[in-house]
Amino acid sequence: MSVPYKTSGKIVHRAWFSPEEYKKLYEATRRRANEPKQARFKWECEQLHDYVLFAVNTGLRPDEAWGLQFRDVSVVKDDATGEKILEIEVRGKRGVGYCKSMPGAVRPFERLKSRQRPLRIDEPGRGGTNKETRLPEPTDLLFPKWQRELFKTILDEEKLRADRDGQARTAYSLRHTYICLRLMEGADIYQIAKNCRTSVEMIEKFYASHIKTRLDAAAINITRKKKVARQAAKELRTGT
Repeated sequence: MSVPYKTSGKIVHRAWFSPEEYKKLYEATRRRANEPKQARFKWECEQLHDYVLFAVNTGLRPDEAWGLQFRDVSVVKDDATGEKILEIEVRGKRGVGYCKSMPGAVRPFERLKSRQRPLRIDEPGRGGTNKETRLPEPTDLLFPKWQRELFKTILDEEKLRADRDGQARTAYSLRHTYICLRLMEGADIYQIAKNCRTSVEMIEKFYASHIKTRLDAAAINITRKKKVARQAAKELRTGT
């Protein structure tokens, strides 16, 4: 026998970076990109920095971002805002979809497009030298390699590895950060769902529940004038 109605469970959320934590993260990745601890890993450090900015300004799932080719991304002028953004043709677990980025994704993409990349990244058999490089081609991946260990190292150094509930942060946390920041700015939840190729229900379940700016204080803290309140109470007692 099952209960006729499902009881209300504990509200949970997914690990993300608050605005302060996100700033701390990208400043750390930028420092590492400018001054890598080992010069031979400079390309990896630069790629990680641009990935962090790109992910938080597009909301792409990690597998979607890692599957992107340069020909899937276009820099366009948004008619509504007049700002330059990215239009992205996304191929992922839900098939082909589309995404419009925040303006903050444009500069990282332009850096990725103009950055010389070591041949060893695309042709592993060539060995470990950084000396042979080339510019990316339209069919090349934006992010041919995920710097997982470097990302974890920076999270540990900045004490950002886990959120306050003890949930470990991963590459997916950058997508969660995009959604949370959009909600905090008051973006329409339906448009966020469409742009992230997910459902409104999923966003309400895992994200909107813990965004304090979603609460309308003006609507919550409404008070009735005392005279009106007393009159209402009198009417209830007398039945008039």
